[in-house]
Amino acid sequence: MKVEAVLFDLFDTLLLLESSEVYYKPSLKKLHEFLVKNGIKVSLEDFERVYFEVRDKFYSESRKSLEEPHFNVRISQTLEKLGYHLDAFNPLIVDATMAFAEEFMHYVSLDTEALEVLQRLKGKYKLGLVSNFAIPECCWKLLDKFGVRPFFDAIIISGEINRRKPSPEIFEKALKVLDVEASKGVFVGDMLDLDVAGPKSIGMKTVLIKRRPIENVEVKPDKIITCLRELLNVLENW
Repeated sequence: MKVEAVLFDLFDTLLLLESSEVYYKPSLKKLHEFLVKNGIKVSLEDFERVYFEVRDKFYSESRKSLEEPHFNVRISQTLEKLGYHLDAFNPLIVDATMAFAEEFMHYVSLDTEALEVLQRLKGKYKLGLVSNFAIPECCWKLLDKFGVRPFFDAIIISGEINRRKPSPEIFEKALKVLDVEASKGVFVGDMLDLDVAGPKSIGMKTVLIKRRPIENVEVKPDKIITCLRELLNVLENW
């Protein structure tokens, strides 16, 4: 197989993210503080309680539908339950989401090998990025912050197209932009269910970067690496 395109997951593949136990509460607190400053009179305790109810319902539904509504929608629905009727694209909702995102970004760092690997792959392969994230604007900011955006010929973020991995459509959309057949594309990611099962379902090759113990033995990547630099050798010898 001649590899023509290499597509990457974003979080915990190219960018390293601290655990949700570390970043989630501070980010949500910043969002709440913004709302309070702008006239929303709800305690943090009540806001968090309703928010997590709404979020968990979204998560449960998305596992079946593989849809990815923008983060604004869950904030709008949270406030609706608390007595405030604002649609998802009301400026207050949009800015509240960005308050969450700005705090979230403090907990993200670039893998130390990412720049070197992308530099060595650029020009040899078409490069793509496929990420599950409900705040696409935040992804774009992070790509610019770490200087990796120019490496990619296609960038697909779930919150922009309302489809999330492992949905075949999100991978197919990236390949269409790259004008590459699935059989000539390789997907690199850290999660078996999203980054291996998803692209495999449309005929792509897969590389798992092992960030945690492997538990699901039913889904098998074509190759396993322990750091990004190992990908270079894998591609050379495919």
